[in-house]
Amino acid sequence: MRRTVVALCTVCLCAGAAAGGSGYDALFTARTLRVDLYHTGTKGEEHYALDRAILEGPWAGHRVNLIDTLNLGEYLLTVTDRGTNAPVYTRGFSTVFNEWQTTDEAGAGVTRTFAESVRLPAPRRAVRLAIARRDRRMEFHEIFSAVIDPADPAQVVAEHSRPRLNVAALVENGPPAVKVDIAILGDGYAAADMEKYRRDAARFTEDLFRTHPFRERKRDFNVWRVDVVSDESGIDVPGRGVWKRHALGARYDTFGSARYVLTEDNRAVRDAAAAAPYDFLCILVNDSRYGGGGIYNLYATTYTDEQAADQQWQMDYVFVHEFGHSFAGLADEYYTSSTGYNDFYLPGVEPWEPNITAASGAERLKWRTLLSPGIPLPTPWGKAAYDSLEALRGTLDRLASDYYLKREPYRRKEAEILASSPYRGEVGLFEGAGYVAKGLYRPSVDCRMFSLSLADFDPVCSAAITRMIDFYSDPAGR
Repeated sequence: MRRTVVALCTVCLCAGAAAGGSGYDALFTARTLRVDLYHTGTKGEEHYALDRAILEGPWAGHRVNLIDTLNLGEYLLTVTDRGTNAPVYTRGFSTVFNEWQTTDEAGAGVTRTFAESVRLPAPRRAVRLAIARRDRRMEFHEIFSAVIDPADPAQVVAEHSRPRLNVAALVENGPPAVKVDIAILGDGYAAADMEKYRRDAARFTEDLFRTHPFRERKRDFNVWRVDVVSDESGIDVPGRGVWKRHALGARYDTFGSARYVLTEDNRAVRDAAAAAPYDFLCILVNDSRYGGGGIYNLYATTYTDEQAADQQWQMDYVFVHEFGHSFAGLADEYYTSSTGYNDFYLPGVEPWEPNITAASGAERLKWRTLLSPGIPLPTPWGKAAYDSLEALRGTLDRLASDYYLKREPYRRKEAEILASSPYRGEVGLFEGAGYVAKGLYRPSVDCRMFSLSLADFDPVCSAAITRMIDFYSDPAGR
């Protein structure tokens, strides 16, 4: 596995040097090409089909860092110039489909189709677009390819009608090509709710940049608010029989998890987002039920209307936590909450996410350079006491009106266990991560990706976030 990944990165780095040497302008125009796809299959089976290709507005991405050297994501997009057969653009990403494949529905043999998009700088001449997926050993294997010729009007829509949406800059620090550009969209905000949406977008932007390491790197970001108006307030809650006429299709109860908020209306999201320059997307949902979601290089979602005044901090937690998934490919470090997944991480297989590991010793540990000197591996942290509290808390009805009141004593005691750990603030190997209690490890006793709190990101997560910021914002493309 390690030899394959190293070889892939070596090829990508060489190709990136070639692409940078020949110059962006020789390969691409200033616009964005969006390729819409259909992703169909069931557990153990998948197929892609081309829907359409659309020329959109200015390309907001980097013009030097065209080759992805981060090795993140379940899938890898590779764009190859047909004239030279050299890769000129690559990006890792994950999908709703690959998460759905781990659910009971897929396991029962149900076949479903999900709409997706990949985006790239618009090429000047024909390119081969290929998508590869990781196998159980984390090696990439191509599962789809298509030739896209921008000169063929039957293939590429030169102008695409989309809603005319107001766009406002919440943070603006420079040209999109050398900044990380985040577009914030709203779902479930009716015309009468737009002032609330503007306050919400400002609030969550402030939350992000209060959190380390985003706080120290705010100058490397632009944040754009796109004003999307829905017919009704709120979003769908299928488990309660609540259905709304809203713009972007976000809904609770994704994969049977009451708090998991995703949308499958890819076209509506992409059409709205095209109003702004963006690398990453956040969707704020105008609802009071706790929930959110985040998928790497797709989008992050969060609820925005916490009714209990003393619990409003939870919205801040959810937004930054979910953005950690979508922005830096961070895994959930918690392991006690229920999910709709089955065997999301295969036993004995090293996950691609930078902040969890199946390794139990330092020699193969992906964050070995950040280990605290002399720390024991695995690292003791009071897991038995924590697990006993979580077992009791798990008996509470999360949707009951008195859930917060009943939950609070358990949460406080859990926080005390984490705070009293002799290795708090250290980097080690703490068992329990990625939805499983044994066999997967996280780097620190606590982190924004682990506990329901306003903890900062731990050093390993912070390093992954910083690496991503550097990749999208370094003007020299180093």
